[in-house]
Amino acid sequence: MPESIDPTFYRSPAAAIAAPPEKLAYVAAFDPTGTEHDAMTVVDCDAGSPTYGEVVGWTELPTAGNELHHFGWNACSSALCHEGHTGVLERRYLIVPGIRSSRTYVLDTKPDPRQPGVVRTIEPEELAAKAGYSRPHTVHCGPGGIFMSNLGGADGSDGPGGVALIDHDTFEVTGAWETDRGDQHFAYDVWWHLNDDVAITSEWATPSMIEDGLNPEDLLGKRFGHHLDFWSLSEGRLIQRVDLGDEHQMVLELRPAHDPQKAWGFVGVVISVADLSASVWLWHRQEGRWVAEKAITIPAEPADVDQLPPALQPFGAVPPLVSDIDLSVDDRWLYVSCWGTGELKQYDVSDPHNPKETGSVRLGGIVQRGPHPAAPELRLAGAPQMVEVSRDGRRVYFTNSLYASWDDIFYPDGVGAWMARVDANIETGGMSVDPRFFPHGDDFRGRRVHQTRLQGGDASSDSYCFVD
Repeated sequence: MPESIDPTFYRSPAAAIAAPPEKLAYVAAFDPTGTEHDAMTVVDCDAGSPTYGEVVGWTELPTAGNELHHFGWNACSSALCHEGHTGVLERRYLIVPGIRSSRTYVLDTKPDPRQPGVVRTIEPEELAAKAGYSRPHTVHCGPGGIFMSNLGGADGSDGPGGVALIDHDTFEVTGAWETDRGDQHFAYDVWWHLNDDVAITSEWATPSMIEDGLNPEDLLGKRFGHHLDFWSLSEGRLIQRVDLGDEHQMVLELRPAHDPQKAWGFVGVVISVADLSASVWLWHRQEGRWVAEKAITIPAEPADVDQLPPALQPFGAVPPLVSDIDLSVDDRWLYVSCWGTGELKQYDVSDPHNPKETGSVRLGGIVQRGPHPAAPELRLAGAPQMVEVSRDGRRVYFTNSLYASWDDIFYPDGVGAWMARVDANIETGGMSVDPRFFPHGDDFRGRRVHQTRLQGGDASSDSYCFVD
């Protein structure tokens, strides 16, 4: 156990909810042409600040063409759950991978939180040589090291993808986490239930299937991932695969319950090839086995052919394209981003087996192009995509870019760059768009924006050890 405890390591979900609210958000930005350098931007989230909703910090990285994607903290509340840490351990460094370059930057936020500095670079060669992976995707602080999932094999090939471990202190790649992967091949997200010694991984695709955009033959041929994979967390050994059915293509974001006594969680599925619907599935234990059942179905919306991009014209409809979900720290509210239709949905999941829709807002969307109240004349491209919920559950942030080559398939006239915030009613449900929070366009210097992390932690960054 560390000799000094970071105050943003929360013993329980209740402690995280009661902690002071975030004042800053870190937002990954990239140039889809690969010309301008990628950047970590910093946005003011303090509603009482004169610069609220503005980009107040900008760290340009040394290179271009990385396509910064998902990133995470070096350490978080899970450090209170397990041995293996010595000295001072702080939620201080952001581990920021580039999904296209396979290069990962480590940024120090402590000296100046508004101007994080690069302190180490994990080059693609180190990741390949030490772990056998490429195309890093998702980062979580965890037991035995920092977990970083990867889509590709060592040479950038078609896999198998998997999880690399990074040392908490030196940020060196220490190796692959898996010891026995069985039939697992595709990779995407990784999360866990610490008290149950189980890890879960999800499945998207190999690098060659995604980097040039969506190939309809891959989709209609049902070639994308459609499993949940369950592992021994301590051993890195695959123990069970759950097939959601090959019509359910692209099993993406994993959101386990935050209560450490609960062994269930939600995962989003991008699309059904049967009817273009999207879905959210609940995993849980049943008679000693892991099972997954569809908890939410979101149908496609009919549209005139001339309103659709070429890829969707044969179908005459807009698929929701659920690209992210996020579960509030109290495990009550689930947020689902529909990047195709331009909708952010809120569900009450007090009973996770019976979610009830309680709120919806629309911004952007392939057809609707819904405007933000701060700029009602501006038809927005892109849509709610990566979602992040504050620890107390009252604020929900989202950005609008998915992946550059996929942006261009569904929004061929470009997605631009914007970020929004909604205020959530956590007593009875419902959401409203904050009219004061809308960094967009030139605020991001021509870059697109992807994932957000909140200062001090957020709803998708921490695992908790105790129940109050």
